Amino acid sequence: MGINLNPFTWWNGISWGTAVGLIGKERVGEDALGNVYYQGGRDTNGNPRRWCVYAGANDASRVPPDWFSWLHHQIDDVPDRALPPQRRWEKPAVPNMTGTALAYRPPGALEKGGKRAPATGDYEAWTPDA
Repeated sequence: MGINLNPFTWWNGISWGTAVGLIGKERVGEDALGNVYYQGGRDTNGNPRRWCVYAGANDASRVPPDWFSWLHHQIDDVPDRALPPQRRWEKPAVPNMTGTALAYRPPGALEKGGKRAPATGDYEAWTPDA
């Protein structure tokens, strides 16, 4: 496995095409997960173009909510300057865990033994004559 596939793939980091395209763009910040954010140029509506270069696997659920709002032009300035500081009761953003060992599995799921709690009898079936 001595071949470096990173130059040819987009799903496991930045490709050469993206790296070349970001030349001359302004690096505006980095989040706690290590994702780096860039801005530069204008789109067809005149809004500034914004990019996220993921640290690790390219998964959009790994972008924290504050940076998501910046990427989608919901706030004008970077989150550190535009948003209030995080309150101590707020939990940090968590990426989507579907397909991993940390995924949510409700009681009765096959991965948890497949045993559901017995019915409580508080359900009354609908009948057309009722």
